[in-house]
Amino acid sequence: MPQIIPIKDLKDTARVSELCHQIDEPIFITKNGYGDMVLMSIELFETTRKKWEMYSDIEISEEQIKQGKTKETLIK
Repeated sequence: MPQIIPIKDLKDTARVSELCHQIDEPIFITKNGYGDMVLMSIELFETTRKKWEMYSDIEISEEQIKQGKTKETLIK
């Protein structure tokens, strides 16, 4: 279940930092009852960024395959 906290809770930075490191998912910050920001630890951000890059590479590869831009591999 996603963690959702109001923006006023960001005043307690130590608690928010601890929460970021305890859970392995982003924390959604609300302002006036509406989604405003997403907060996560550096570790989670780096893991997520690497996944985005991998998915982007896969998408590019799939497009190249559709366009017939492939290389044949010789098996010896």
